[in-house]
Amino acid sequence: MILQALVRCYEVLAEQGKLQKPGWSPVKVNWGLELNMDGQVCNLMPLERTDERGKTIPQIMSLPTPVQHSSNAEASFLCNKAKYMLGIGEEIDAKEENKYFTVCKQKHQDILKNVQHPMASAIVRFFNQWDIKNAKQNPVIEPYVKRLCKGGNIVFLMEDENGDLQFAQDVPEICTAWDEFYGKTGDSVVGRCLVTGEVGPIAILHQSIKGVSDTHASGAKLVSFNMEASESYGKDKERDCGQGRNAPVGKRAEFAYTAALNYMTQKEEFHTQLGDTLLVYWTEEMKSEYNDVFSMTLSGGDGITQRELDGTLKRICQGKTGIWKNMLLNPTDQFYILGLTPDSSKGSRLSIRFFYQNTFKVFAEMEQKHQERLKIDKPSYDERERLSVWMILKEIKRNKKKEDEDKSEEKLTKLQQRLANELVDSILFNKPYPTALFMQTEICLHAERKMTYGKAAIIKAFLLRNVVEQQRMSAHIYKEVLGVKLNEKTTYIPYRLGRLFAILERLQKAANPDNQTTIGDRYFNSACATPGLIFPKLIKSAHIYMEKLEGGLKIYYNNMIMEIIGGIDESYPMSMNLQDQGIFQVGYYHQQQKLFTKKEEKNNG
Repeated sequence: MILQALVRCYEVLAEQGKLQKPGWSPVKVNWGLELNMDGQVCNLMPLERTDERGKTIPQIMSLPTPVQHSSNAEASFLCNKAKYMLGIGEEIDAKEENKYFTVCKQKHQDILKNVQHPMASAIVRFFNQWDIKNAKQNPVIEPYVKRLCKGGNIVFLMEDENGDLQFAQDVPEICTAWDEFYGKTGDSVVGRCLVTGEVGPIAILHQSIKGVSDTHASGAKLVSFNMEASESYGKDKERDCGQGRNAPVGKRAEFAYTAALNYMTQKEEFHTQLGDTLLVYWTEEMKSEYNDVFSMTLSGGDGITQRELDGTLKRICQGKTGIWKNMLLNPTDQFYILGLTPDSSKGSRLSIRFFYQNTFKVFAEMEQKHQERLKIDKPSYDERERLSVWMILKEIKRNKKKEDEDKSEEKLTKLQQRLANELVDSILFNKPYPTALFMQTEICLHAERKMTYGKAAIIKAFLLRNVVEQQRMSAHIYKEVLGVKLNEKTTYIPYRLGRLFAILERLQKAANPDNQTTIGDRYFNSACATPGLIFPKLIKSAHIYMEKLEGGLKIYYNNMIMEIIGGIDESYPMSMNLQDQGIFQVGYYHQQQKLFTKKEEKNNG
């Protein structure tokens, strides 16, 4: 399913002229080896350029797809390193030099032997007469030997009939010869492609995928087998199971899926790094506007773009055409999200974290359900319309002092990465939220003793999804206290105690406005966990604070406290589990917002 979707992606990109035809790929090139009509080397041209930062980088050229080098000597066509093209390299003896040069010579002779063009003839003559034993002493090559031995690809070029330099890969006759060679079966293993269903040559070594963090600079493979544990039972190890034979993918399909995936891992609009996972996303028609909307759900934006995003997703959820940056988004268009991570410490293979395929409408519905769970009253100064994944992760990251940023910070980073993956997985597939999300929120809240809009939203969303929607014990009670606004009618004790704590804290501030330390700083954690031990003390202190107030303010606080206590028929619980502590915190937050709202209304009046 994944490879089929990527092959379709390639076909669209090829139609748009953004990808090469099968057998051709963008390749980094460092040198141009200029030949004359007789195949003699007359110049070696550095083809590297300097970017805006002053860094020397190779040119990118469209060339025959390079082979995937293994332990055996295998040459690419028209583009190779010096040990293949010239027979020179670091720390290789004469036998090795001869081996690499020989396979390169043979490949070019096989492909170009019947090509009627001066450059093709010159390349064949070059390989027939090049003296590898004295290659390093060649007057053209000698000044560049050290640099050539360090690596870098070499291509052929020659003057055409007009005296202009022309690269071999730009000669139509040579291109045709390569296309014919690439399409031939030859000694290739023939089988039925599991992607297209066509019978033809099977790709034994697949191209590597670049751009995934913590993998080799040359990339990592998505399809690869080289262990007995990966071989099919009852199959011949060499003939049926080795390398790419265990999952037969045709050469054309292999080229297509690797070209499409490499294109998207190099283009910013098609991928996002989330923790240790690279998210690659696209639509059937490869329209980047859909990707922009998805990226916004991960990273967020300013108030205007968040409101625009919310409006767009609501329209799509209703089955209507959405509008994003003046472009139309069709709710029935297919949307794909592929999560890739390195499979091992060696970084040579990729692991699929998850794969999502559905209409954009279904994706919008999953995202909107997630945002609805997060919805809760927020302070007037907070302009965020939505809480993106990155905002949630930032909310549960503890603020540490510089002297404490040691190995524990590394563990926290790994936890953030795992949570990022699991949270996106939960949203896309409508799964319960990871328990670690709730636990980390609680850890941060207990450490900082500060309830924020983001933390309250996370706790509310977690309890709604993992308790209420899962229909667990107390689900019906939790639902009534997990609304957007304050519920003054509920009698659920943890929620009322949270409300009570918020009022007592406000009472203390009203009585002692210059006091910098509040009961929230001293007792918030213990009030959540062991209210039976703390609240009797707090109520006793409240009487003292009340004596400092006069008139209407005293009556105001007294009435609120009595209203809440009057709804508590039982004694204060001696302890509360983590879920009820979350309800306490939501009640505390709801009451805080109610008090702030009244204060703002009074000031505005």
